[in-house]
Amino acid sequence: MITRSVTIEDIDDLYLMWNDHINASALYRRALREEMEVRGVDPDELRDLLERAREQGYTLEEIAEDTNRFDDLQSLVEEQQNQPPTGDATDD
Repeated sequence: MITRSVTIEDIDDLYLMWNDHINASALYRRALREEMEVRGVDPDELRDLLERAREQGYTLEEIAEDTNRFDDLQSLVEEQQNQPPTGDATDD
């Protein structure tokens, strides 16, 4: 998992200090899920497509470079899936 930096205001920091039981990472993920919902992205489908792309040999960096939205990732996975396997096929 990659750790990202998030800028918070002093009032956010103070509130989290007062309430150290709050999992800020979970709040961040919840906000991202809400954003996905607004944009019509199902997190489970996105997770599945990401796993399939990785199984096809793509790294996270390559995926991010080659795509910029859910539909792009879906196309990338399906295009790779529909390509014939490479190898030394001979015609008899």
